[in-house]
Amino acid sequence: MSQNVGITAPTCAIGYAFKAIEGKWKLPVMYVLSEHGAVRYNAIKKELGITNMMLTNTLRDLEEYGLVDRIQYNEVPPRVEYSLTDNGYAIIPALKEFEKWGQLLLDAKDGEDAGDRDAGDSDGDGADVDGADVDSAVRGDGVE
Repeated sequence: MSQNVGITAPTCAIGYAFKAIEGKWKLPVMYVLSEHGAVRYNAIKKELGITNMMLTNTLRDLEEYGLVDRIQYNEVPPRVEYSLTDNGYAIIPALKEFEKWGQLLLDAKDGEDAGDRDAGDSDGDGADVDGADVDSAVRGDGVE
């Protein structure tokens, strides 16, 4: 009989964290909430271009994991806002680092695109005249 071990074990913290944020929309929704505070459903939908069903399911999942609060106001018409909990905000520093990493990737891609047009890159492979990869600066291996 096999048992879940490693990151698939029910008591593994990193596995639980991965499960809490898995899926296409959870991190983008959390990022929007971190940037805007308490946000109404349609504002999230408009910013992300997400379908009603996906947004509803994503918000419910995030609520179940205790990452998002749903606040319903007793008004006419009814008003509901979503915001991050303290546990939801706890991941934001990691998302900011993820954003920096994304910028590195974009910069490297832009460098490769420029390198493809460079006269020293006759075959368009992203390597300069001496054959070093354009993305070596991203790897930090000192080869340029």
